[in-house]
Amino acid sequence: MDIPVYLIAGFLDAGKTSFINGILRDGFAAEDRTLLLCCEEGELGYDPHVLSNVFTYTIDEPEQMTPDFFKRLEKQYRPKQVIVEYNGMWSMEKLYREGLPANWILYQIMCLVDARTFEMYVKNMGQLMMEKITNADMLIFDHCNEQLRAQLRSRNLRMVNRRADIYLENEDGTSEEYVTPEMSPFDLSDGHLDVPDDDYGVWYVDMMDNPDRYDGVTVRYKAVMCHSKKFKGVHCPGRFAMVCCDKDMQFLALVCRGEGLENFKDKEWVKIHATVKKEKCDAYQGDGPVLYVSSIAATTKPANEMVSF
Repeated sequence: MDIPVYLIAGFLDAGKTSFINGILRDGFAAEDRTLLLCCEEGELGYDPHVLSNVFTYTIDEPEQMTPDFFKRLEKQYRPKQVIVEYNGMWSMEKLYREGLPANWILYQIMCLVDARTFEMYVKNMGQLMMEKITNADMLIFDHCNEQLRAQLRSRNLRMVNRRADIYLENEDGTSEEYVTPEMSPFDLSDGHLDVPDDDYGVWYVDMMDNPDRYDGVTVRYKAVMCHSKKFKGVHCPGRFAMVCCDKDMQFLALVCRGEGLENFKDKEWVKIHATVKKEKCDAYQGDGPVLYVSSIAATTKPANEMVSF
C-alpha cells in the first residue's frame, strides 16, 4: 500500500508546528490514521486535542532516516499517511533520494519561512535555504509587512521555483499571492520589448508565468544558442542562471522557430529578434511562449554572462 508523505520544511520558529496544528484542527487526520514525525523541538508543542488519530514519533538524528527505519515505523503504527516536521538544519536531499521506502510517496513539500529572518538565512545558510525553496510545492512567507513584501518580490522567487504556490501571510492575519496577474515588470504598451541583459531572468519568469501577456509582442534579446537533444529539431536558446551559488545552475531556455537557427553552434552568443506566440509545445509539456524569429545574428556576450537573483 502506498503511503503519502507530507513534508513540512523550514527553519526553527518559521511556524511549522503552528501550521501542523492548524491543518489537524481542520480535520486533516480525521479519517486517516496519521504518523507525525518530529525532527526538531520548537517553542510550541502539538495541540493534544487534535491528536486523537495521530501518532507522534521523534527523530533525533538524520542518520536514523533509512528505508528500514521507516518500514519499522510503518509496521508499528500502520499509518495511512505521514507528516514530517523536518529539521531546518538537515539537508533534504538524502531523505527524498535515499531515505524513504518505495511505497512511501513524497506527495507534497511545504516550506514555511519567517519573512523577518529570510535575508539573514539566505546570507548565512544560502544553500540550505534555497534547497527548501527550490523543492517546495507550497511556499509560505509569514510575518510579512509592506516592506518585507516588496523585498521578497524584488528577489523574484518565481525564478527559484516556478511550480510552487507562493503565499505571503501578513502580520494582520491576511494573506495574498506572491504573484498577482496585474503585476508586470516591463512596459509592453507599444507591443515591443528590448530585454535588458541584466533582466533576462525577470523577463523569462514573467513570460513563462504569463504567456498571454506577451502573445503578439515583439522582443529583442541576447542568448546562448542551444539545440535540444531531447526534442529533435527544436532550437531553444537561453541563458544560464545562478539561483544561490555555483551549484544551483539552471538553463533558462525558450523555444524558437525560424530559418537559420541551425546555422549557429551550441553555446554561441546570438542576438534574436522575434515575435512571441502562445501555443502548445511538447518541450513545455503544454502551452507556452514560442518565439518566431525574424532575424538572428552572432553577437558579443553581455557584461554579466550569468543571470543572478
